[in-house]
Amino acid sequence: MFRPGDWIEVRSKHEILQTLDKDGCLEGMPFMPEMFAWCGKRMQVFKSAHKTCDTVFPVRSRRLERSVHLTTRCDGSAHGGCQAGCLLFWKEAWLRPANGPGADNVAIVAPPVSRLSATAPSAAAPAGCTEADVLRATQIPAADGTDPTFVCQATRLPYFTQDLNPFDPRQYLRDLLSGNVRPWPWLRGLIYITYRNMINLGIGWGALLRWIYDRFQALIGGIPYPRREGVIPLGEPTPSGELGLQVGEWVRVKSYREILATVNEGNRNRGLFFDAEQVPYCGGIYPVQKLITKIINENTGKMMNMKTPCIVLEDVYCRSRYSDCRMFCPRSILTYWREVWLERVPAPETARLEQAHCAMDGVAAGVGKSVPQPAQGDALTRRPAA
Repeated sequence: MFRPGDWIEVRSKHEILQTLDKDGCLEGMPFMPEMFAWCGKRMQVFKSAHKTCDTVFPVRSRRLERSVHLTTRCDGSAHGGCQAGCLLFWKEAWLRPANGPGADNVAIVAPPVSRLSATAPSAAAPAGCTEADVLRATQIPAADGTDPTFVCQATRLPYFTQDLNPFDPRQYLRDLLSGNVRPWPWLRGLIYITYRNMINLGIGWGALLRWIYDRFQALIGGIPYPRREGVIPLGEPTPSGELGLQVGEWVRVKSYREILATVNEGNRNRGLFFDAEQVPYCGGIYPVQKLITKIINENTGKMMNMKTPCIVLEDVYCRSRYSDCRMFCPRSILTYWREVWLERVPAPETARLEQAHCAMDGVAAGVGKSVPQPAQGDALTRRPAA
């Protein structure tokens, strides 16, 4: 079994095709056309995928075996340009151990798969699977000629996984022993979920326990209790606050209190849910990675076009620190942000240059004032303390 940090090499295209059925699947898990770009590449295992979260049916925990996550996200080039950027699942049968990095180290995002063609010839596996079969399996044409239904690892996830009782303690021990979670975050997570269960007992002490939680976190520089309701009544409009952000610009995530003022009592702003997993990023500074305008609905397989782009920030994703019944899930789903939850700030290098320029001006003018330096956790710090 591969562990996080292990070096692997993705097997060749021919070897992988030999493992697939006519629908491009192994044990029900699709091998998607976007994944061919990594054949023959070396990289490190990111997480053991011994469990995951199902977002097709009511959100729940699921179990699977002999699978891992690498630092590879789907670019959607074979799925109508879907921008969800899902972390890909890899069966261990598609990988082999490697001694270390090679000259072909890879980036996180694969190149597009435009070279693939549903009619192009390719090497066939003994079972009859070809590249064209893998590409064909990505969608089901609609009988009436409307938009197709897309098929991918996310839409098929319930069918290559098994039920997992969220109260089964063995999964959490495996999270630790597999190397997915380090000892201190693991212990901290278990303390949090125990405390949350106390709050949810319904004995009237919830408000007091949340206050104690906040006071303790303030003393140690932690984050406040991450599951609170927004202040806008259900049915009332929520603000937009458009900034016109572009890829590469830098933003500061507003404080948790400021964001709660923009969401309703269901924690939604114009339909987009603000989740507890986003709270640790409040106050942090990040570059805009991409603007999301269309994603595949995992429940229906249909492409959804967004009226207003959602923002994805660099290295900002669900770390499953506060997810009910899904603690330590390794799926690392990208989090979406409304512009009203963000504020534009100068890029760190620009800020440093401006400070240096001000310092030189001050010396030249004989002012003798010192240039204030950023304190820990302010605009020049990418992430707030967790």
